[in-house]
Amino acid sequence: MDPVVTRFAPSPTGRLHLGHAYSAIQAHDHARRHEGRFLLRIEDIDRTRSRPEHIGAILADLAWLGLTWDGEVVQQSHRLSLYTVALERLRDMGLLYPCFCTRAEIAEAMSAPHGAAPLYPGTCRTLASADLSRPHAWRLDMTVAVARVGALEWRDGDRVIAADPLAQGDVVLARKDAPASYHLAVTVDDAAQGITDVVRGVDLFDATHVHRLLQALLDLPVPRWHHHALLTGTDGERLAKRHGAPALATLRERGDAGRALADRLRAGDFPNAAIIPTFGL
Repeated sequence: MDPVVTRFAPSPTGRLHLGHAYSAIQAHDHARRHEGRFLLRIEDIDRTRSRPEHIGAILADLAWLGLTWDGEVVQQSHRLSLYTVALERLRDMGLLYPCFCTRAEIAEAMSAPHGAAPLYPGTCRTLASADLSRPHAWRLDMTVAVARVGALEWRDGDRVIAADPLAQGDVVLARKDAPASYHLAVTVDDAAQGITDVVRGVDLFDATHVHRLLQALLDLPVPRWHHHALLTGTDGERLAKRHGAPALATLRERGDAGRALADRLRAGDFPNAAIIPTFGL
């Protein structure tokens, strides 16, 4: 078996919170248990929301927790050419189409059964001609892409999962305001960095179906996935920046012991938080 390589890949759009700490610890410890490498990647491709000052805070927070990473810190904003090459390859395969829809238009057109994720209705899929001078995203024609590669599967821990990318609809691979979407960038980066084990929250479980498809289309290696449970606040909401989750920097600046906090998280002692089980996935 190849040496284990994991990564933690936060976006510098705000301060890290306990949920980030838990995920980083899971990825870090998985690598260390297997005498592997733990990499740090900054996903700063969203130029409208990413802030350089948050990068320094991320590094300080992880060091405060007692986590160490191997090699240089990688920033997605320095890797745009890799995404362009991948996007052009998919376009040359006839798998992409430009989408000119605004968010309001998509929201008005989209519908889904109760509890299901709404899918893009394919408004721009059959456009007879497209004026590419207008702002546009690039979407993956999911039906054509799936037909090209056939049945796929991926491993999540001890389970083998049948890939179902069709359930995710025609996802965006390049946004109007960014040269690549999360789906494309993370897939290309994981392959380029030799990631063997993707350790991340179960909130990204559905995205893995898309990433497995992109790996097949681009002839990229397939890692093992380990989707861990999520932390929730006392209000039952998943810990997230938009919900005002406690910032690690706040705890660090007031003099709390970061390594002690990390050990509590490892032991399942979640201060002001609980864990959302992953049953049924």
